[in-house]
Amino acid sequence: MLANDVTLVAPSLYRKVLKLMGNRFEISVVSRNEISASAHIDEAVNEIQRIEKLLTTFSESSQTNLINRNAGIRPVKVDLEVLELIARSKKISELTQGAFDISYGSVDKRFWNFDQHMDSLPDPVEAKKQVRLINYKNIELDEAGRTVFLKEKGMRIGFGGIGKGYAADRAKGVLLEKGVQSGIVNAAGDLTAWGNQPNGHPWTIGIADPNALREAFSYLEVSNLSIATSGNYEKYVMIGGKKYSHTINPKTGMPVNGIKSVTILSPSAEFSDAMATPVMVMGTKVGLNMINQVKGVGCIIVDDDDIVHTSKNIG
Repeated sequence: MLANDVTLVAPSLYRKVLKLMGNRFEISVVSRNEISASAHIDEAVNEIQRIEKLLTTFSESSQTNLINRNAGIRPVKVDLEVLELIARSKKISELTQGAFDISYGSVDKRFWNFDQHMDSLPDPVEAKKQVRLINYKNIELDEAGRTVFLKEKGMRIGFGGIGKGYAADRAKGVLLEKGVQSGIVNAAGDLTAWGNQPNGHPWTIGIADPNALREAFSYLEVSNLSIATSGNYEKYVMIGGKKYSHTINPKTGMPVNGIKSVTILSPSAEFSDAMATPVMVMGTKVGLNMINQVKGVGCIIVDDDDIVHTSKNIG
């Protein structure tokens, strides 16, 4: 071998698993160098931690809590990215006719106690009262002044339905800026994948089986795609022989039933994350009809009878 010959190292997959935003995150990158791969993953982790500080409701100093504390009092100046995330959230609320709504934070979760002692549905009138402050139309944005104002006292916003996806997209953005051409950011099942595996093949992603959590009922080959799944297998109760999800319809305050799991495929982890739960709320027919009208978005639904329904663009 000549002295100036260079031996190319085959690409390998490097990954780290951590608890971030209260969830299990797994960040994987394809690289020829373990040291640079580790450094790049650390930068992605730093970005997720930065977003967590910005959006969390568990810190008094977060911008989310500042907005909530001033509900019905005054507008609050926020970072541009927070304003833009809220603006995108409101657009998804419009698209889903209010089935997705970040102002769900006002709800007293003790009203719906999803444990083995819950043997009847809540009173519909009382349930409706519990969700009276959920209304994305009462989130007022001033783009010029960069402020957010919750019109009703007691209103609260939260990013539980979109935050993990947003963080995954931002982490991917950081990795792409660092030249990472292939990888996966998996935020507790909401994941975004780009490029290919070290062997050059697309990533193989399993769609969780709602009847057997650790098994997949279907596998998809993906590249440059984001996937999120929402299911009632996580927390539910049986009442009158029917399974009711811990997901609450923000309009009625009643638990949702009829669907075991919804998987959304789109170019953005944020969008996939935000759309999975509202499809459960809307139901199979209305949910699929909505998805079929959105370009570049796919959907797989498993209903309570284990029948699989897919959007038009999924074979």
